[in-house]
Amino acid sequence: MTIDPARLRQAARRFGTPVFVTDAAELERAASDVAGAFPDPWLRMFSIKANDVAPIVTRLSSHGYGASVVSRGEWAVAGRAGLPNERIALEGIGKTDADLRAAVRAALDGTPLRWIAIESVDEAARLVRIVGAGRPPRPIELLFRLNPDVVPETHASLAVGAGGSKFGMTEAELGAAIEVVGAAGAGRLSARGIHLHVGSQLGAVDAWRDAVRRALALLGLLRGTYPAFDTLDVGGGFPVAPLGQPSPGPERFAREFPALLEGIPEDRRPARLAVEPGRALVARAGTLVARVLHVRDRGGRQVVLDAGMTELIRPALYGAVHPVLALTSLGRSFDPAEPAAPGGPGAAGRELEPASVEGPICESTDHLGVHRLPPLRRGDLVAIRDAGAYAASLGSTYNGRPRPPQVIAEPEGSLTLARRRGSIGALG
Repeated sequence: MTIDPARLRQAARRFGTPVFVTDAAELERAASDVAGAFPDPWLRMFSIKANDVAPIVTRLSSHGYGASVVSRGEWAVAGRAGLPNERIALEGIGKTDADLRAAVRAALDGTPLRWIAIESVDEAARLVRIVGAGRPPRPIELLFRLNPDVVPETHASLAVGAGGSKFGMTEAELGAAIEVVGAAGAGRLSARGIHLHVGSQLGAVDAWRDAVRRALALLGLLRGTYPAFDTLDVGGGFPVAPLGQPSPGPERFAREFPALLEGIPEDRRPARLAVEPGRALVARAGTLVARVLHVRDRGGRQVVLDAGMTELIRPALYGAVHPVLALTSLGRSFDPAEPAAPGGPGAAGRELEPASVEGPICESTDHLGVHRLPPLRRGDLVAIRDAGAYAASLGSTYNGRPRPPQVIAEPEGSLTLARRRGSIGALG
């Protein structure tokens, strides 16, 4: 646990359950780790899709992180977090005409976004039409998303850099999109480089290395024709594996980059580099505290919690594993760090035994896995670990459940409310 169990119990008493608790010290440690791997002049941007709680975005921005957003909604979160447009990039496959119009208006008003990442020839043509005869104070900067056609070492649902995925363009499509912009957007739009994302939870660096090599080669080729084409955004994907399982950290990916650059002539190398971590910054810092509703025998012990797929959908969506640890047992405080070996006596002599942990939602897929837990009864508390990424941002109000509060555990011991619990009155 990155947070003292006593503070998690305190959060449950003060704010109710379910409740998300973010460890500010762990958040800062992760931000420092990524910055150490990709130091200045790398542009470091937090992928807001991983966690859209504005005060958390603010914390990361104070460590020099900008923001990668995929919609006007995420753009608004970045703005509430205090980020100016010049530190925000609009990316993603789902940009609507309204999103593009908003980006153009901002540029015309003299507050352009850092860049817009183009996903297709159609999107490039639409942006050209939206800009029309408007002439911003300086051209709107564009990156072009390359589909690197690699085999990412991750779950198929997270392999966005695979050749058959819906994301990005082939090299031929990317070249055609640049031509569309160049033919109609002179003085209004500026082709600046390549955007890349291989996948999430990458278990090895091989596919990432291959993808970056292809992007560097293509950028070098295009820079011969377009001198301003000088930017490479390598995306994110750095994994956060369960504790005890080996996985490459950000520094392992970063070590590949100098050798990749060596094969590119100096005058064709990118002058501006960017990285977009999401999960790597926030996953480990987040804990979801839940309360036991039912304990029963279903051919083995079954424990039903008051938190599930509406708060943390990843296990139901693609089988993600999140450790579940007890905070109380039979109404008494329980420290998950105290138990001896699995199956042996736990704190206060209580045994750890397997339990199938289930959520409260009216879906059979609302299952959080099998975990070793002490004796439990209704009202006991558990902690679901590594819940800082793709939990709150993927949450829903299905079954009429208001969103949980977001609490930040400060380094000096206090608890700060970052976002209050949703209201029943706001549903429907």
